[in-house]
Amino acid sequence: MIKRYKIENSQILPSETENPAIWVVVSPTEDEKKWLVENFALDEHNFASAFDPEEPARMEFEPDHLALIFKRPKNYSSKDHFMFKVSSMGLFLFKDKLILALSEDINMFSGKYFKHVTGVREIFLKLIYNSIFHFMEHLKVINMIAEEIETKITHSMENRHLLNLFTLEKSLVYYLNAINANSYVIDRLKHHTDKMGLTHKSVEFLDDIIIENNQCYRQAEIYSNIFASLVGARASIVANNLNILMKNLNAVVIAVAVPSFFAGVGGMSELCTVTGITDPQLAFLTFVSLMLLLGAGTFWLIKSLEKH
Repeated sequence: MIKRYKIENSQILPSETENPAIWVVVSPTEDEKKWLVENFALDEHNFASAFDPEEPARMEFEPDHLALIFKRPKNYSSKDHFMFKVSSMGLFLFKDKLILALSEDINMFSGKYFKHVTGVREIFLKLIYNSIFHFMEHLKVINMIAEEIETKITHSMENRHLLNLFTLEKSLVYYLNAINANSYVIDRLKHHTDKMGLTHKSVEFLDDIIIENNQCYRQAEIYSNIFASLVGARASIVANNLNILMKNLNAVVIAVAVPSFFAGVGGMSELCTVTGITDPQLAFLTFVSLMLLLGAGTFWLIKSLEKH
């Protein structure tokens, strides 16, 4: 799918013209790929890399344009089961136009950053900044999910919540690799600002992008280290909860066994003789009540001994 946009009154608006300023390519068909490669002289490998989530971030200068493969967080859905994935996007910057290649159909021009734009180079930098911002937002979501799972782990006796935490930790490793790869690309952009024709204002904005990306990497690294260091503690909590449950079950078994012993020794047919009550029904109720009290007393004694 190919979408066209134009810059009008500092706004990015859909366009139907044959030569728009911005082209957005979303999971194109083979015919669309062939048409774009031939008409814009794109490198076929670079263009295909924009749709490959495993492709590392990189930047290359072609004769008439700049090709940049950048990593961005993939939109999360419940089907991912706590796995936050990373996808790639391609930015192909020409003198008077920009081609954005994506593997999923999302609105990349939403938010306050795109309410006022002056040209394709500014949009190019804001798309990079927007990807870093999405990484930051996803890190906040991961932290919130982790806190909720940790609360459940304090009362859990199964591995399901632990496995969810392991999945989040794995996601952070992918995020760290992607953010680190992006940092190399941004550094290369910083060293080629003259070649790209960036204004002084755009260069200052690029400095802000570098700072934001470094902060994003640091935050992901902190979360990853915390998750990794507390894995053993969380596993110990689950094991301890299971041990407590087993102790309680053992106490219940013993509490039930003691009254059963007395019932077996006296025999259920001798209730009247044991209790000294001639009425069989009253003798049965009295005997059951005594056994329940005996069982409860045994359970209380076992728990008291555990505390000491």
